[in-house]
Amino acid sequence: QVQLVESGGGLVQPGGSLRLSCAASGFTFSWYVMDWYRQPPGKERELVAGISSTGSSTNYSDSVKGRFTISRDNRKNTVFLQMNSLQPEDTAVYYCNVRYRGIDYWGIGTLVTVSS
Repeated sequence: QVQLVESGGGLVQPGGSLRLSCAASGFTFSWYVMDWYRQPPGKERELVAGISSTGSSTNYSDSVKGRFTISRDNRKNTVFLQMNSLQPEDTAVYYCNVRYRGIDYWGIGTLVTVSS
């Protein structure tokens, strides 16, 4: 019954910002690493950012480092991705992920389109 629901995507101009949210349920959220992935059109899914269970450590792909910030609110069972200085290359479906009991769970994704 793991459920991940992304929201916050949309159309944004280059240089703009979006804040994505992922609401999680069906597991003890505060015990797990959470990740954001993205899949650009015609390309494979790639890891964007990850955050430890407590939020004490984060990691980012080189392509988004300095522009994106991952965070979480364990009281609300929600992980966020703040995306600034968006570029057309950031256009993708963004997914949140948790590896729970050895299985990767995904939301249905939220589409981010960066275009003028």
